[in-house]
Amino acid sequence: MKIARANLHDLNDIAPLFDLYRQFYKEDPDIDKCRDFLQHRITRGESIIFLAKSDAGKAVGFTQLYPTFCSVELISRLVLYDLFVDENVRKQGVAKFLMDAAFDFASNNGFKRLTLETAVDNYPGQALYEKEGWKRDRAFYTYHLPV
Repeated sequence: MKIARANLHDLNDIAPLFDLYRQFYKEDPDIDKCRDFLQHRITRGESIIFLAKSDAGKAVGFTQLYPTFCSVELISRLVLYDLFVDENVRKQGVAKFLMDAAFDFASNNGFKRLTLETAVDNYPGQALYEKEGWKRDRAFYTYHLPV
């Protein structure tokens, strides 16, 4: 297993996984829009993506992080927004390796916290996050307002 920060040369490996990730959250497939979205994030330096490849070189998972801030605590933080592992290699530690890469990146680049959200019915994800030491926020609600 190899985990590396993705760049534009990895778009064709990441885009299909990203499309499957979105389908997991009930979005319609659209590989072209997925590729365009990722290309913009990478080109503009708006996200950090780590890609997991098998020993044979097949892309099997990714995580995408967005830099942001906490003005209350006066810190920089990363939002671990996307995490996906191909269903054929789940339960083999890929997600943990990706989360470890995110943690190492945050630690080595001055970020003070990682934050994530997940669907309330994503029980396997929740179990993994809690096993890895993530703490569920019980003090704040998340609200959204479409624009």
